[in-house]
Amino acid sequence: MNSSPADETLMQATAGGDLAAFEQLVVRHQQSVWRTAYRMLGCQDEAEDVAQQAFLRVFEARDRYRPQAAFRTYLYRIVVRLCLDHLRKNRPALAEHLLPVDDRTSAQQQAADKEQTEAVQQAIGCLPFKQRTAVVLRYYEGLCGREIAEAMDTSLKAVERLLARARETLEKRLGDYFQD
Repeated sequence: MNSSPADETLMQATAGGDLAAFEQLVVRHQQSVWRTAYRMLGCQDEAEDVAQQAFLRVFEARDRYRPQAAFRTYLYRIVVRLCLDHLRKNRPALAEHLLPVDDRTSAQQQAADKEQTEAVQQAIGCLPFKQRTAVVLRYYEGLCGREIAEAMDTSLKAVERLLARARETLEKRLGDYFQD
């Protein structure tokens, strides 16, 4: 049995003035928020700024928060909007790979893995923003279609189309890497 309070409960406690509850939310979600921003923006410093801004916005909206959707979906919606705002102001960069190096694999295999990962990240970075967002939220953060639709403030059907177009584009760009 999980004794940790639900995110929505922590937000309600935060609205009541419990700063420790907010701290729990930050600790629980800070890495996934940063990873999402990093994959969308391609810069560690910018991702850190967006993550901080996202939690600041959550804190500022604590009195207005209503748990109509999962807190995680609410948080990703904020992150997506902040990334979009950032990309409108700045030219997007491509994300580097974030996979840890496995000491048990050969140097040649590590180099091949790194090359493949960089090619995937570059291809994702070249996708239109909405497709990139859907891909990052689905395949890197594990959100389901409904959660992605809520985070992106769109319909489930639109998310399905975005993912289908993104997969088609990625298959064309990355076909050489994934042939048997």
